[in-house]
Amino acid sequence: MILINLLPHREVARKRRREAFQATMFASFLVGLLIAGLIYWWFQMMIEQQQARNSFLQSEITILENQIKEIAGIEEEIASLRARQKAVEDLQADRNLPVHLLSELVKQLPDGVYVTALKQTNQQIALQGMAQSNERVSELLRNLSNNTPWLSKPELVEITAAKVALTPRDERRVSAFNLHFTLKRSSDAKKTEDGAVGAPSAGN
Repeated sequence: MILINLLPHREVARKRRREAFQATMFASFLVGLLIAGLIYWWFQMMIEQQQARNSFLQSEITILENQIKEIAGIEEEIASLRARQKAVEDLQADRNLPVHLLSELVKQLPDGVYVTALKQTNQQIALQGMAQSNERVSELLRNLSNNTPWLSKPELVEITAAKVALTPRDERRVSAFNLHFTLKRSSDAKKTEDGAVGAPSAGN
């Protein structure tokens, strides 16, 4: 017995292939959508983690900035306290400066030179006096420049010829001079003394 299929089998096969293709496309679309969603979720997670790191870093930076400000304030206070301490130490050390000034002047004044006026302005000393000759004034300048750690930078302002009456009938020609120099602070004078002591040993 011979069986003959009279149904449109080609149309049925084509329809099945179309349905299978559509199902495959739909499944591919769902898979692609799922993959895209997973990728989007992964990027969102990465962004959130980075934002959390950034927030943490920003908070730490703010803490560090505050600490730096506190340290800067403490350093300023320390510098201020050190400046005050140094000022107090300088005042305590400089209490004896007038004594050193008078003592050094007595040592450095050559014979034939005497002082008529002495004035101190801060560390600057103005000195007026009389000398038997200009050579005595030059000797005084050398002494003030080289022989004492307490006095420095002597500078002759003026020297003039003058007469001094010893008696109503006896007048002497003298040199009236005006000079100024610097009175060193105790700390500077000590450094000068230490340098003068260390120089010969270094040379040896």
